[in-house]
Amino acid sequence: MSEPVGGSGARGIVRGPQSFVAGLGLIALALFAIWAGGDLARGTLGAIGPGLMPYGLALGVGLCGAALCVAGLLRDGAQLQAMPLRGPVVILLAIGLFAVTIRPFAFGSLSTPGLGLAVAGPLAVLVAGYASHEARFSELAILGLLLTAGCMLLFGDLLNLPIPMLPTALIQALSGTLPSRTLLRIAAGALALAGLVLLVVSRRSAKREPIDVARHSLTT
Repeated sequence: MSEPVGGSGARGIVRGPQSFVAGLGLIALALFAIWAGGDLARGTLGAIGPGLMPYGLALGVGLCGAALCVAGLLRDGAQLQAMPLRGPVVILLAIGLFAVTIRPFAFGSLSTPGLGLAVAGPLAVLVAGYASHEARFSELAILGLLLTAGCMLLFGDLLNLPIPMLPTALIQALSGTLPSRTLLRIAAGALALAGLVLLVVSRRSAKREPIDVARHSLTT
């Protein structure tokens, strides 16, 4: 276990440093989300805009952060722990990768191809999963495929939010061939089917793994 930062001496105003700092982090994240989505129309509950759900989630995160800060001031809690860098660095890398792959992103004279949620989603889940030392590629691939398929149907089909769902090159190639919603459902179904197939294959392979059995020799 990591040693607490600051020892176990007399406590000051902040009685639970770990809760207080976590709350500040959540509040900062909520403020950033509200700022980043400030140009998105929120709409109303009857006509949901692309900014309503991010704004609501940001408010919820901010309220949770405020509650943690209050708890850190009023209740005795754990001291700050030395935190390894692998988790935060990998998570930030996954977020950045998602941002530059879901839609075309320009780096000066260079630009990335817009891969849409269908590709950017599983890719971000795969990268983010390796923030843990116990990450397994097969499990992350299954989670990424199924989670992305569900998000595509929820945000693209049911809520009809203007989020890039498919690679730009694929949309251009199939333009005029199929309606966009039909193409979205086919892509989401393909991702879900691929995830289920991987799940079945991984379970079968796990059952077929040899089990070490102690061999007893018979002596006369």
